[in-house]
Amino acid sequence: MAAPLSVEVEFGGGAELLFDGVKKHQVTLPGQEEPLTPVDIIYDQENQTSERERERETVTCPKLRDIRNLLVWIKKNLLKERPELFIQGDSVRPGILVLVNDADWELLGELDYQLQDQDSILFISTLHGG
Repeated sequence: MAAPLSVEVEFGGGAELLFDGVKKHQVTLPGQEEPLTPVDIIYDQENQTSERERERETVTCPKLRDIRNLLVWIKKNLLKERPELFIQGDSVRPGILVLVNDADWELLGELDYQLQDQDSILFISTLHGG
């Protein structure tokens, strides 16, 4: 049985506005072969320390291991408004940069990248009105 994954999901460049203004989400995903179980997500405000808990919520999370499935989970559980500004098809919308552990996801296989424990996934919007 695979161990649960703990990953940090972060939004920047204005993308956080689609997620109730919350930039950082610490997410624990169940192991591949484990039954579906609730997970705790801790939301931290940008100007608060990472130890300070703003809100705690329990959600059901599917068995995840790649970014493709993580995006489905993010859309279902974290995205609060205007999904068309973040998701297009089964990927992120053009203009959203994705970094995995500070590396461009295009170098790592994009949607097929297999998540590892303690990965940091950063979504940065380059879409700005004028």
